[in-house]
Amino acid sequence: MPRLHVAARIALILTTAAASRVLVPAEPTTPRRHPPRLTKPRIPPVEKARWTPEQKAILEPLERQGRLYNVFATMANHPDLARDWLTFANHVLRKSTLPPRDREILILRIGWLCGAEYEWAQHTRIGKSVGLTDEDLVHIRRGPDAAGATRHDRLLLRAVDELHNDSFIGDETWNALAKTYDTKQMMDLVFAVGQYNLVSTALNTFGVQLDPGLEGFPK
Repeated sequence: MPRLHVAARIALILTTAAASRVLVPAEPTTPRRHPPRLTKPRIPPVEKARWTPEQKAILEPLERQGRLYNVFATMANHPDLARDWLTFANHVLRKSTLPPRDREILILRIGWLCGAEYEWAQHTRIGKSVGLTDEDLVHIRRGPDAAGATRHDRLLLRAVDELHNDSFIGDETWNALAKTYDTKQMMDLVFAVGQYNLVSTALNTFGVQLDPGLEGFPK
């Protein structure tokens, strides 16, 4: 066999082998942002011994409910803001027209994309309480192309990614979701993602630390 033909065959074999390694990767996890992880708060949670009457009005009901988390005690440094924010947050988390499981998929996905470990930790716990599984959490980290996720879950994840990347849900995603969601649910979807994008920014910037017993991002 002429040397030129042999060289060509060897090159073809090497090229094919390299291509096969490139074209069959393991399914990736969507990269999350890596904001600086503050090891101590920039804005410390207000200490109970120093609560003002305004702060007591906000925090004592949460304490009675067993929900006196660092995020709330931090926000109480600005009582007027905390009070108004909690009104909106209560709608998104408790009065939304979205199914709770869907809501938590949206919240966890935007928390993952924003690199908000506190949000991820809190809503992993909440998500599991409304039916999310460990496999669902893997899908949420991998994003809208996650193998094994349902079509509806992938649409939710795609909506979050589009809002995060473009501040806009594209027609294809919008129209597909609108086949099962009514107008109120579509509006609640957008505001849920927007609310927790805002919360992620605040948590990261203020340096809100994990509450005892919470686990952060998977290692």
